[in-house]
Amino acid sequence: MREERITADRLAGYSDAVFAVIVTIMVLELEAPDDQAFSALWPLWPTAISYALSYLFIAIIWINHHYLMRFVGRPSLRLIWINFAHLFLVSFLPFATAWVARTRLASAPVAFYAGLFVCIDVAFNFFEHEVLTRANITQVTAQMRRTARRRSLTVLAGFAIAILVAFVEPRIAFAMVCVALILHVRPDASGRRP
Repeated sequence: MREERITADRLAGYSDAVFAVIVTIMVLELEAPDDQAFSALWPLWPTAISYALSYLFIAIIWINHHYLMRFVGRPSLRLIWINFAHLFLVSFLPFATAWVARTRLASAPVAFYAGLFVCIDVAFNFFEHEVLTRANITQVTAQMRRTARRRSLTVLAGFAIAILVAFVEPRIAFAMVCVALILHVRPDASGRRP
């Protein structure tokens, strides 16, 4: 049992480090204005909003990842690779965030942002499925699995629709991504207290 925990803890520790690096890269994108007046901050609103929301999104992704790691015994090689794929996709968030900010929520960058979240969510769905399938039945009930699957598919559909909407109304599409992610704010889809 101790060996299983150490291995799962190493996977969680590595993942935590990757999340920390991603947030650090995002904050490095923030550039202070050369002007000393507060009014110089106003033109930076798209960058500030994009950064704040992406930071929140990374927090939501990390919280859900952290929550699922509670159920991991000895991680399978499949789970480790799924985790790497998920982290790889999350690592594109600083790039997507910067593009959305620099273009002030233009159609193509917002569509890319929503598409990135489709990819991240697909990888997360595989990760979630792998963890919950292998979890002890006393820890994770069939109802919890069904509720998590339903929520994940709803979020995925929201992201996919946002891609299409981005070409017509990018700000609405960006808002749709935000709303879809809100469904993951609470990781326990069953509503039970952990």
